[in-house]
Amino acid sequence: MKSFFTYIFMCFIASTVLGQSKIIYEEFASFKLEETRRLKIQLPRDYEANIEKSYPIVVVLDANYLFEPVAGNVDYFGYWEDMPEAIVVGIMQGDKRYEDCSYDDSNFMPDEKGAAFFEFIGLELLPYIDANYRTAKFTIAVGHDFTASYINYYLFKDPPLFNGYICLSPDLAPMMDERLPQRIPNIQQKLFYYLATGTDDIKDLMEISVALDKSLAPLKNDTFTYYFDNFEGATHYSLVARAIPSALEKIFAVYRPISKQEFSEKLLKMETPIHQYLLDKYQTIHDLFGLDNPIRINDFIACATACEKQKQWESLREIASLAQRQYPDTVMGDYYMGRYYEETGDPKRAMRTFQAGFDKEEVDFITVDLMLDRADKIKEDFGY
Repeated sequence: MKSFFTYIFMCFIASTVLGQSKIIYEEFASFKLEETRRLKIQLPRDYEANIEKSYPIVVVLDANYLFEPVAGNVDYFGYWEDMPEAIVVGIMQGDKRYEDCSYDDSNFMPDEKGAAFFEFIGLELLPYIDANYRTAKFTIAVGHDFTASYINYYLFKDPPLFNGYICLSPDLAPMMDERLPQRIPNIQQKLFYYLATGTDDIKDLMEISVALDKSLAPLKNDTFTYYFDNFEGATHYSLVARAIPSALEKIFAVYRPISKQEFSEKLLKMETPIHQYLLDKYQTIHDLFGLDNPIRINDFIACATACEKQKQWESLREIASLAQRQYPDTVMGDYYMGRYYEETGDPKRAMRTFQAGFDKEEVDFITVDLMLDRADKIKEDFGY
């Protein structure tokens, strides 16, 4: 219970003290539903200032109570670059959730109101968001019990509507537990699927999730990335507070800055060129999330430091060249290029490269004084 309230406090901090994200309420007149639905939309905090940037979409069903936990975590994770900043779109359902999730009693696929709601999201809501906001081509759906089951129907579109599915204690429609393991191996596009329950969840739903996990876990491959959590002591409602940050952390693992663990367990053990690891990381971010992000300074420094420790001097040169192009006004690229020349037997060129950074911006530990000190040391040693 204490951890639950700690989480709620963190969400409050993320959305008030740290955050300046913008919340918009919209009344959406749906032709498919033949009624108006209320939307709650959270825009990233830099949305207005950064007009060239696009953002993934997180669609939240049951937004009457699920929007704030999702939006708070998306804002918090985005602030610390543990995931891309994203547009969160909540569909307010209330008591209509049961009609929205309705299915035919014979084939257990969406019918009548359930079919209309299915088309509302795919044919009206997402096109509207794409047309009116700057969106990247990566979308996630989030649902809880009935709505967690419902978002699985979008896996049966070709191609599936969403790239990621966060299913919290799903109350599965009949046959869904059989259909999902049959359908998923036939999907060609990259998918992220997160399933969660808790040991104190509603007994039937916990058993459904555990059984589904046994069916889905063996299907993990290069295109189907699957995660499962069964939180100790979590109830049907408290598991939401633990599952959402876990899901976002897992789905966007490749997006995060290079961590100390990644540095020690991967970079320092690499036998292949380290600069290629850096390039591949950002190419993956582009391929998965549709984002063309510049390489972070943190990641440049991590990979360059690994190159020095591994004595991969050609990789260090490649990293220095990349840094000079992406951050030409900083000392970073010049510093690492100077280090390359030092270690490959060209001290005069190293000295001049260090000296060239005297009027540029400092980065982390790379100061102008450090650059000039290294240049002076070379001058002293070689008598230039």
